Amino acid sequence: MRDYFEQNIVCPHCGHHTRIVVDASEGEQDYYEDCMACCNSIHLTVRRNELTDAVEVGVDADDEQYF
Repeated sequence: MRDYFEQNIVCPHCGHHTRIVVDASEGEQDYYEDCMACCNSIHLTVRRNELTDAVEVGVDADDEQYF
């Protein structure tokens, strides 16, 4: 499995497509990147699935409410 790769994501605020660089060598990560189109924060989570050895990237707006 590659630890360093590029991933296409969609901004949860405006729908703009952008590329991010993912470095999975640091283990589980939780960080923010700003959208280049609308400048809102995009919440990103990166983790490695131990069963399949696949890297999973989660994208959300971090202002979503769960009930």
